[in-house]
Amino acid sequence: MTFSEVEEVSGYVGNFTVKIRKKARYIDPTLCNACGECAQVCPVVRPDEYQMGLSSRKAVYIPFPQAVPCSYILNMGDCLGNNPIACGKCAEVCEKRAIDYDDRDEIVTREVGAVIVAVGLEVYDPTEMDEYGYTRFDNVITSMEFERLICAGGPTGGHFVRPSDHQRPRRIGFVQCVGSRNPQLGRPYCSNICCMNTVKDTLLLADHYPDVQNVVFYQDIRAFGKSFEDMFQRSKQAGTRYVRGLPGEVAEDPHSRNLLVTVENTTSGRLERHELDMLVLSVGVQPPKDLARICGLLTLSRTSDGFLMESHPKLKPVDAPTRGVYFAGFCESPKDIKDSVCQAGAAASRAGALLGAGHVQVEAITSRIDEAACKKCGQCAAVCPFGAILWKKGEVAVVVEAACAGCGSCGATCAFGAISMRHFTDDQLLAQVRAILADRPQDKVFVFACNWCSYAGGDMAGISRMSYPASNRIVRTMCSARVSEEMVLEAFRCGAPVVLVSGCHYADCHYINANRQTVKRVERLWDTLEKAGVRPERLQLEWISAAEGQKFARVMEQLERLRMSVTLEEIEHARRVLKSKSRKAAEVKAGAAAGG
Repeated sequence: MTFSEVEEVSGYVGNFTVKIRKKARYIDPTLCNACGECAQVCPVVRPDEYQMGLSSRKAVYIPFPQAVPCSYILNMGDCLGNNPIACGKCAEVCEKRAIDYDDRDEIVTREVGAVIVAVGLEVYDPTEMDEYGYTRFDNVITSMEFERLICAGGPTGGHFVRPSDHQRPRRIGFVQCVGSRNPQLGRPYCSNICCMNTVKDTLLLADHYPDVQNVVFYQDIRAFGKSFEDMFQRSKQAGTRYVRGLPGEVAEDPHSRNLLVTVENTTSGRLERHELDMLVLSVGVQPPKDLARICGLLTLSRTSDGFLMESHPKLKPVDAPTRGVYFAGFCESPKDIKDSVCQAGAAASRAGALLGAGHVQVEAITSRIDEAACKKCGQCAAVCPFGAILWKKGEVAVVVEAACAGCGSCGATCAFGAISMRHFTDDQLLAQVRAILADRPQDKVFVFACNWCSYAGGDMAGISRMSYPASNRIVRTMCSARVSEEMVLEAFRCGAPVVLVSGCHYADCHYINANRQTVKRVERLWDTLEKAGVRPERLQLEWISAAEGQKFARVMEQLERLRMSVTLEEIEHARRVLKSKSRKAAEVKAGAAAGG
């Protein structure tokens, strides 16, 4: 369904309902034979987006040569013939009567079992980074504009010219990492494809125009794909000069319109000045601007660099945390065409396996709701990151097990004990707390660690043979959001000098945004401890990823120093005060239940 947009996705794995908006084309593709008569008489002229604004199009146009269906489309935002009709020339010349100014968008609903997210990428716009003169000098262009200028189907018919005077350039410079590997722009990542795209461009120029002199300004060339190093060496053999260093200044000769580029060659340690006819900015790529909206549609997570987070980077690289949703292409991470094709095949295979099975197997870690204990408040549904709990006002909440991922946020939130988690019940976790702290609790640092990150970070520290104090005792939970306030308070009542709640990094939660509930809960606990006269810093919150074994060891050393600063009197005071508060809370709760 081309020229369409997904507006809403509801349901769960195997039972998704997708609402799609088929946008009005105003030209019936079944009638249009692409004769082009309408475009010839259209008086409206606009920059052609496909040609990067280097040529123009009409209000009636074919978006790009490979468009499906291969028929014209009418951009009503540009058209003069709408309410009231001020033009109408295209309709007059159309013999097929394919043009309908009254065409409207259509909403289509489809029932699907799986969803593949393949939303592609956007190219970085160097306008904000004008140190290379992109907005000031005509002969400074982007790598995308270079592609259109050298393409046989481009605005110049494949005759490579520079924009200022339409003369063929003889000396061309390429600047790497424009908009990539730059934390100040919010893009600390490598865009993956830029280096080899430039190498390919230099080989194209060497093949078509052997007299052209190419120079590439770079930080380092990342040619790690199959045959990429060979291409890089061929480029150098073809005469391309590679200068290690990025330009510090770009100026223009007002007479010749040539560019004067000053750069420090870090290999030779010399300051060089190059006079070039054209400068090509090898721009990076970035996630689409509407990726946040797609995350909302499908309940997805994003990593700190803006890409979609997979369920597991090694074991499930194309699976989303939401069951039944799979990734393909650049939306998951920067990759070239080959890797995108491989991931697309993997995503299709995963979706096919799911649909072919006919049923869904879930791990026995999902939540259960006790209908008798449920107070119908709906708080569990509000905190579920996967929308797996269905609730209506005045009704008992219902868990959709196929959608539940077992994070436990609902179980920790329910104040009435109506929700239990398979294999991670409150009784099981509290029993671990009491057993660990039954003997000499003052010598131990008590740690709640999430399964995916901080617990794995502890494993990484161990297998890496890192040295850290042996005083820590860890209770594993599926997510830090599973840790309820009662579990932390019980640890202090049992004599824990220090308690750590740890989980995935705030922006990288494997359960979408469940660790936001962890933060709220820990902040309430800090207030509770402070009011009880207990040092709040005895409860620590840390984000530790699976790869951060070194950080895990460092945190354990810090907590050990904190443990040694906690006196026996402080421990006993916390036990006494918090036990008293617990008894009063239990009496109030029992009284309320009896009164009810």
